[in-house]
Order: sequence, then C-alpha cells, then structure tokens
Amino acid sequence: MALRLAAHPFSVVFLLLLAVHALAQPQPDDAGCNGILLTYTLQGRDKIRPFVPAPDSQPYAFRANATVRNSGTRPLRSWAMLLTFVHGEILVSVDGAVLTSGGDMPYNTTAAGAATSFTGYPQADLLTPIDTAGDLAKIQATVNLVGTLFAGPEPFQPLPSALSLADPAYACPPATNVSSSLSTCCVLTPAAAAGNTTSASETRRRTGDLVITYDVLQAHETTYLALVTLDNNAPLGRLDGWQLSWAWQRGEFISSMRGAYPREVGAGACLYGPQGQYYEGIDFSQVLNCDRRPVVVDLPPSRADDADIGRIDHCCRNGTILPKSMDVAHSKSAFQMEVYKMPPDLNRTKIHPPASFEVHGASPLNPEYACGQPIPVSPSEFPDPSGLASTTVALASWQAVCNITTSTSTSTTAGSASSKPPRCCVSFSASYNESVIPCRTCACGCPASARSTCSTTTPSMLLPPYALLMPFERRAKEALSWAEEKRLSVPNPMPCGTRAAINWHVATDFDGGWSARLTLFNWGDEDMQEWFTAIVMDKAYDGFEQAYSFNATAVGNSTIFIKAREGFNFLLRETNMSGVDYPVPGKLQSVLSFTKKTTPGIDVVAGDGFPSKVFFNGDECAMPLRIPSQSAANRGGIITMLLGLAASALLLLL
Repeated sequence: MALRLAAHPFSVVFLLLLAVHALAQPQPDDAGCNGILLTYTLQGRDKIRPFVPAPDSQPYAFRANATVRNSGTRPLRSWAMLLTFVHGEILVSVDGAVLTSGGDMPYNTTAAGAATSFTGYPQADLLTPIDTAGDLAKIQATVNLVGTLFAGPEPFQPLPSALSLADPAYACPPATNVSSSLSTCCVLTPAAAAGNTTSASETRRRTGDLVITYDVLQAHETTYLALVTLDNNAPLGRLDGWQLSWAWQRGEFISSMRGAYPREVGAGACLYGPQGQYYEGIDFSQVLNCDRRPVVVDLPPSRADDADIGRIDHCCRNGTILPKSMDVAHSKSAFQMEVYKMPPDLNRTKIHPPASFEVHGASPLNPEYACGQPIPVSPSEFPDPSGLASTTVALASWQAVCNITTSTSTSTTAGSASSKPPRCCVSFSASYNESVIPCRTCACGCPASARSTCSTTTPSMLLPPYALLMPFERRAKEALSWAEEKRLSVPNPMPCGTRAAINWHVATDFDGGWSARLTLFNWGDEDMQEWFTAIVMDKAYDGFEQAYSFNATAVGNSTIFIKAREGFNFLLRETNMSGVDYPVPGKLQSVLSFTKKTTPGIDVVAGDGFPSKVFFNGDECAMPLRIPSQSAANRGGIITMLLGLAASALLLLL
C-alpha cells in the first residue's frame, strides 16, 4: 500500500483535501433526534473597520451556517427556519435559502423584528431517511450566512438566542449550546402526530389579500412556460396599474411574454454575462429581459387580441384588479412567459420559481403589500382549452401570499418613520351645526417644514362648508375668517392643514328614520374610474335602507359597500372652474336613508349617525376626532328641519 500511494502522489493530496473538506463541514450529531434537527454554527469572525473603543459596538465580519436535517418519518415540505439574532447582525449574503420576508441584502435583522425567517431555496423539501436510505443530500439543507455583527472580542461566541421551525405542526425545545454551536430537535406535536392538525408544510392552496400563483405549463430541457396569476382576495383592496417584480435565483431570463410586458426591454445583461457564453446560438436581440429583478406591467385593453403578445385570459386591463365584492371577473390578472434556464438546471424536471415577489399599484390610494416567499402547492387545474370535458393539470405550482400592510395611522403625531399616513380623509358635518369638522391635523402627512410653520398636534379648526371646495393651502385663511365670524377660539400656533376627500353629512333626523349625504371629492390630476367606498356603521347598520345615486349593499360586519351606478363611474379630476381663482375637485354625492324600526334606541345626534371607519378604493381613511354638536338653541324639530334644508341646499351647490 505504501508503494502504491508513493507511486501516486496526486492521490495522496486528493485524499488529504477530501479529509480536510470533510472536517471543515458541520457534522451535526443527531443521536437521539427522531424529528427535525436544527443547528447553527459560527464558523468565524474577523474584526473590521471602523475600530471603536466600546467592545460591544465593534463590527465584525462573520461566517456561519445553519442546517435543517429531517430525521423523522414524514417529509418536511417548504421548510422555514427561525433564527433570533441578538448582536445587531446585518446579513450580507444567504446561500441555500432565501429570506421569507423577501427582504433585500444587506438585511438588518434587528430592525426587522424578533426573529428572522429563512425559507428553503432551492431545496424546499426534505425527504425522510427511510425513503432515501439516509442520503444527506436529500434529507438535509445547509444555509450559509455572511454578514456583520457587533459584539465583544473572542473568546465570546455571539450566537442567536433562539432557533426553531416556523411550522405549528412541530414543537421545538429551547436550543442548547454545545461546543459553540446551537442545536435543537423539533418533533411533531401530539395533535399533528395524530393527524388532527395541518402542517404548514403541506401543499394546500394558500389564502391572503393577494395571492400570486406561479404555474409551470410546459417544461423542456433548457426552457419552460410559466403562467403567473395575481388573484385579489381582499374584500376592499384594489390595484391600479400594477407592477410585479421578483428576483431570479438561478440565472434565468425571459425570452417572450403574452398578457404583460417588462417595463424595461433589453438583453445586455445576458449578452455579456454567463447566459451569452452558454447560449451562443440565441439571437439575444429577440430576448425581452435579462434583469435579475425584472419589473412587469399589464397591457392596455387595446392589445388584448394581439396575436403576438395578447390573447391571455384575465390580461390587458391597464393593471386594474378590483375586489371580488366589486367585480369577480376583474379580480385577477394573468400573463405567460417563456423562461430560459442555466446550468446546472438543464433538465426538464429542474425548475425553480423566482423569489422575493413585490407588487405595487400606480395610484397613491392603492394599498401596500408585504409578500412571502413562493411555496409549493398542489398543481393548478385548468379547463381543457379544446373545450372537452376534461381538466389540464399544471406540471408544478407555487404560491406567494401578499398581505396588505397596516399603517399606524391612529397616531396624532407627525413624522413617525414607522407610520404610513392614509391617502384619504373624512370630514363630518350635520344639518344642526353650521361648521364642518375636518379629520385630525396632519392626518395625511405634513410637509417637512410643518413644525416650524404650524402645529402638528393641535386639534383641527372648524371650517365653513364652502371651504371643502377650496385647495388645502387656502383653508387656513378660511378657518381664521370662520373663527372670527363665529367667535371661535384660535390656537397658537395654528394646526397644520389637512385634506377632506370625503364628507359625511347628517341631513335629517326624524321619528321614523334619518338620512345622510355622502360626498366624494377628487383632488388628483386623473379621473377615477370604477371607484368604490365602504362605510362602517357600528349602530346604524341594521337600519340601512338604500342609496339614491350610488349602488349600496349591506355586506356584513356593519359594513355598507358602495359603488357607482351607470353614469357615475367616473369621479372627475381637479379642474379650473370659471368664476373662481382656484382649482376645484371633481365631486359625486348621494343620499343614504336609514330606518329606526330595526335600530330602536339609536341616537343619531349623539354619534350613532356617523361612521366609525371609511374606506375609499381599499384605503382606510383618516377620521375626525369629534362629531358635530347640537346646541340647546337648535334643539327642536322645526329649527332642526329648517337648518337641515338650508345645509342640504348649500351642499347640493358644492
């Protein structure tokens, strides 16, 4: 043997390299773990600049890896691992997984929250040792992490404080620290083991405000055909001029599309990259997009029947997706694309979906979405295109769930970095009070100079009704004049201005019922088509009868859903009206009637006649902090009715 090895010195070197490589790899000890073994190992860290005197503020470049090993009897599908970093870790690169949140690098784990979730990619499923004869390549996934952390010098080992699976079907005990490596063994909960609960890793179809489905319809050695569908499930959410983007993870690029189009067309990244070197015979002038993160937009209706890029169901609506409560047929959008793959995925079964989906609307009234990573689901089924009574099944399907982010719009302070101000505001008025109450100060955001020119916290001042038709910058002057005329107090400093895009006016109140007038204002520079609004009436809901100029439906949860009737579909843009020296908004209004027979004891004037929440085109509006009051002098039927008629006539002229 010695002579044989001496005759092959390269063999000796090769064997030594293999031994060193094997020792360098993490070898988690799964003795006693008959579930999912999770480990985290800090491989090393290096001090980097800037050098600071405080030990716990010194930055270090660190390298670590985490492993997920299936040592149980059930496949672990679409695994997701949670790591709680506590040393200010900033992730610079992640290999073997993607961030479940879809965040971009560098990723600040401290700012993101208590735990950072990693989703398996491209190895999303881990089979069992029984089904694979213990093949580590099929039962274990390794995540390599590189980043920056802030901690004291060695020999201190800056490890995460917690390690677990993001799957309610598994229970993970607190991780233990063994030889500077965290590990825990997650086991099925008794309910999951008995089959009484559903694992998060099962391939069921997903639900959420907006679901992006990525279906593979055809697969070839180097290409595949994908159908991408955006399905709106939010009861009040809508998108106008949607833009969809994602991140390719394996060097893919888009050859052609139908039903949508890249915002930027060009193949320069392919031509001078590895794609151009591998696909030497392709005419890249015909390739649509080679960006790692392409941005795709919908086609206009005029291209719906285009033989080259149209003729796809649910396409070509200028990117408008309505809620199902508005129009089921227009609640989804879809497009197809031919995708080229790169080595080592040149096999018709090697298909990986893109990651880190993002979706945005072109209108400032559209909601903002946070999307999770795509998860394998049961293949989609489609009616046979030939019209036969059969079903065509996709080769593979993934779904990414996007949910509407919630803004902290109830805060009365301005300038909060974590809050997203609403884009519509409500004002209250009533026939028994001459003034209009706008929504709270700075409800829709304040200018950067607000604190030096006006108060961002002082309650808003009352307005005359005609001020609702004036631009926001003119309302301060009108509020001062109104205060002087009505002998109202004027705060010092005065509150900053606010918007009033929707007015709710209590018009009448009598023994058997009452009525309100809803007025919509459009201060934008574009007409609003197919608008809708929703009114939440906590105590008056059961008494709702009808709207007279709009279509209104009581849809449950104290919510009245309102949309346009024919002829009222367009809420016109801001215009310059002759006779005034300022622009005026587009305006639509309707009266809503309510009965008191089904709401005994309702007190309209005390507040029961005002909505608690208002939504416009899916965006929750800011509300006033008070309601109009009724003075003692105005109590009484005849006086209330006279004032009601006068105020109604005034608002009809607006």
